[in-house]
Amino acid sequence: MTRRIRLIADDYGLAPGVSAAILELLDRGRLTGTSCMTGFPEWEGEAARIKPLCDRAAIGLHLTLTDQPAITGQSSLAPEGRLPPLRSLALPILSGRVDDRDIHAELDAQYGRFVEALGRRPAFVDGHQHVHFLPVVRRWLRARLAEGAGRPALRGAPALTGGAAAPKVAAIAALAAGFDRSMQRAGFIIFEPLAGIYDWRQPERFAPVLLAAVEALRERGLFMCHPGHVDATLRARDPMQGVREVEFAFLASDEFGASLSRAGVEIMGGKE
Repeated sequence: MTRRIRLIADDYGLAPGVSAAILELLDRGRLTGTSCMTGFPEWEGEAARIKPLCDRAAIGLHLTLTDQPAITGQSSLAPEGRLPPLRSLALPILSGRVDDRDIHAELDAQYGRFVEALGRRPAFVDGHQHVHFLPVVRRWLRARLAEGAGRPALRGAPALTGGAAAPKVAAIAALAAGFDRSMQRAGFIIFEPLAGIYDWRQPERFAPVLLAAVEALRERGLFMCHPGHVDATLRARDPMQGVREVEFAFLASDEFGASLSRAGVEIMGGKE
């Protein structure tokens, strides 16, 4: 019996080279879908390019609260109009120095730009640097994404594992504590466990992590990845660069295709 895996690329819209690589992989059937960053000036054009794929790929929203310009401008979240680095985000939020209303306004703006450009709700929602696990974002998800047909699914927490990535997995799991159960109780579909976590400063680790998921990831799980082509825009916006080329090359490779065939595994379609 054929088993299926859900393979989602993060960061569509981050830079033209990232978006182009994701579109190529979607066209080749090597991804289930992608989550979109809607806050950059290029979003409208990138949305037009991916819109024709919405009926066959899972196109989601990648909520972003770190490192990029804030759509809503200056606020307690972004005092100078720029979202803070991850290390400077959680403590001010948890201590109440950032107004929940400012966070929710930024998330509303990102969601609104997605719906306006694509004419539909996102198929699923996740978070850049896993910010959707933060309590204030959980509250926004419950309040903003009303129940009913077409309600987006959510990316869930990772399962604790051993190996080189264990500390990173544990840190993400701690941030996500209680997320899956509470959001399921609120009526959301949760894709879990989350796979694809590794130290991206060691690009050679990507292929083994993906091949392990081909062998073992459950159908309700999700493997996240970050393929892309490096361009000047990406260099200016994000430190994760050369490893994106490594991920793209392996996802597009005959070797990966052969590994799927040997394992009797298919990449899940966007409407499944």
